[in-house]
Amino acid sequence: MKVLALEPWYGGSHRNFFDGLVKHSRHEFRTVTLTARFWKWRMHGGAVTLARKALKAFKDGFEPDVVFATGMVNIPAFLALVRPHLGDVPVVLYFHENQLTYPLPPDVERDHTYGYINYLSSLAADRIVFNSQFHFDEFMDALPTLLRAFPDYTHLNTVNMLRKKSTVLHVGMDLEAHDRYRADYPPPDWGPSMRSPIVLWNQRWEYDKNPEAFFRVMNRLDDRGYRFRLILAGEHFEEQPYEFEKAFERYADRILHYGYAEDFKEYSRLLHRAHLVVSTSIHEFFGIAVMEAIYCGCHPLLPNRLSYPELIPDALHRPLLHAPVLYEDEQGLFEAMSRIMEGEDRPLPVSTLQAVPQALDWRKHVAQYDALLEEVASSPREVRL
Repeated sequence: MKVLALEPWYGGSHRNFFDGLVKHSRHEFRTVTLTARFWKWRMHGGAVTLARKALKAFKDGFEPDVVFATGMVNIPAFLALVRPHLGDVPVVLYFHENQLTYPLPPDVERDHTYGYINYLSSLAADRIVFNSQFHFDEFMDALPTLLRAFPDYTHLNTVNMLRKKSTVLHVGMDLEAHDRYRADYPPPDWGPSMRSPIVLWNQRWEYDKNPEAFFRVMNRLDDRGYRFRLILAGEHFEEQPYEFEKAFERYADRILHYGYAEDFKEYSRLLHRAHLVVSTSIHEFFGIAVMEAIYCGCHPLLPNRLSYPELIPDALHRPLLHAPVLYEDEQGLFEAMSRIMEGEDRPLPVSTLQAVPQALDWRKHVAQYDALLEEVASSPREVRL
């Protein structure tokens, strides 16, 4: 089967997902991408450039059976510009994130333009796919509020229609690529002598990941005399956040790595070297970075909300004698880390942790994506509005 795949934000986790799907799928992909910058302009004007690139593919003889587009694509605009070629070709819309519920920085008012582009694209798509159940629920709960913000013809009845053509499919990851670096850092001995764990931050250095809360907890632990070391990895796009600057001043002699790991080998070794991975995020539609760290043997300490509860099997919430995985609030995180550093709670065995995200490895998980594309391509198209 032939798939025309559209990604106007070809960078970071979007790029890794896109490349993994194309590499492991049994179908033939023709990719049309744009560089990962100017996200607002990508949503406004990206459809024109995507359409021009797609037209070149059509001229080369590529006739797709299905279109796979990510959430930044303005699908109605794209389809209008390639109308003669894709009139009967079904479209799958995959939401990594959405602009209805993506958290905003303080004092920034939401512009409904971009959420409405998401809505219009959802109407135009034949199937909508969300990367987590949490993401699906949050989007659908927020959609009526968005529509009511307009003066008339709000079409609230379309919300239920969009629900019916939506599905949830977790992100695929190239987890096996980490295996080659596992031997460099053997599993730690979590006996009583282990009193200086390596704590990992491998998420973006942005406000929505809430580094303030993370460093508040680390500072409290430090004030109490607990010993630990830090790996502060993760990408940041603008100036370095103040919280990380202050942390560097305080913990310089205990920071084993500081900044974005450009090389995958270096990144994987950092994950294998760490003992604990912590999230204090206020936004997480999925959580690729955390799942990679878990696969590499890091015991996770995650908020009991967002997408995390569905990614961690219930049996791992608090096995006997082992440390918790999900915490309720900042105080709960502090207490959980204190018990680990005291030796009262032991992190989960590395073998248990590795099994948590294993089903998401592309070599297994891609079968679900291939089946979805085949189902959409073979289903009769319906006009519903």
